[in-house]
Amino acid sequence: MATYDKPAFERMMTFEEGNRLKPYLDTKGKLTIGIGRNLTDVGIRGGESLLLFWNDVAEVERILDKNIPWWREMTPNRQMAIMSMCFQMGWDISSDGGLDSFGKMLAALRLGDYREAKVQALDSKWARDDSPERAQRMATLIERG
Repeated sequence: MATYDKPAFERMMTFEEGNRLKPYLDTKGKLTIGIGRNLTDVGIRGGESLLLFWNDVAEVERILDKNIPWWREMTPNRQMAIMSMCFQMGWDISSDGGLDSFGKMLAALRLGDYREAKVQALDSKWARDDSPERAQRMATLIERG
């Protein structure tokens, strides 16, 4: 049995389908991404979901390391809370309020004033309007560590 040339097939399919990194509608109106992945009918598999997730986590860690390197000195629960917030909101999303807009909360965290950090996290559009239940959970993790 002959085995096809996988790199050649990848090149052929990339030429035929393109390789789009953002979703688009194909010629049949199906939501598609990458090299012809039909998201409408096929979606993604569990392993692919985890691959995307861990790639996003690595990016969050890079962003936090660059902007608030002291985050790694906090307790694991506080690290996870900050990562969750950055994962959800991004860092510098000025118009929508990224994690960088939580200056008072971040300052309190850096000083180890976890009660004030919780207060500041909850004094936000994020906590009032966007994700009140998630905000309460993250603020509690920040306070209790």
